[in-house]
Amino acid sequence: MDSAALLDLLGNENRRRILRLLAQRPFYVTEISDSLGVSPKAVIDHLRKLEEAGLVESHVDDGRRKYFRIARNLRLEVNVSPYEFGAKSAYPASSSLDLTTCRYVTIDVSRTETSDLAELAADLRRFERLEDELSLAQRWVQGRLAALHDTLTDRLQDRLNSDGIGDHGDARFCAEVLGAIETGTDTADAIAERLGVPLAIVEDALDLLATNDLVRREDGQWTVE
Repeated sequence: MDSAALLDLLGNENRRRILRLLAQRPFYVTEISDSLGVSPKAVIDHLRKLEEAGLVESHVDDGRRKYFRIARNLRLEVNVSPYEFGAKSAYPASSSLDLTTCRYVTIDVSRTETSDLAELAADLRRFERLEDELSLAQRWVQGRLAALHDTLTDRLQDRLNSDGIGDHGDARFCAEVLGAIETGTDTADAIAERLGVPLAIVEDALDLLATNDLVRREDGQWTVE
């Protein structure tokens, strides 16, 4: 599902409350209405939208009562910083991903099949702790990224000011352009698409960087000096 559409969907507090409730167990409409203090009509409307998005599904029990439950295991990441705002595409959580390709993550990915309840409960606690640790690591990485952006912007600001041109806005955006080039986005069109800005703005930044001998262009491709 498109991340922007998912953000819009989850922007409604009552839909978030419904999902928190359904994360406990399946519920039927009247239960949801009574638990949240929301009219059944409104609950049905929220459930319809959640179903259309594929987040919720329903089934009818032997008593012909319709129950709703969460249908997908989904993760959405939103980054907000002085240098970035965006949501990574919502993607399904999966235990079958190949973590051996991750250079900076060391996790015991061995899987043991067991029916022992104590072992299963221990694994549950272990992975909950792992989730907390990864969340902490992610916060640290975001902090380091912001610090690196600050340092790069300051260095560029000094370089541009030494030639009597440029201002803080120029330096900040030029830092974004340099970062894009370093990741292999090496044409003006590709940089504009990646950063979501008009091509003319990228071309002005590239000209400014080239004037200060910070980048150079060969056969239409830009590289950092």
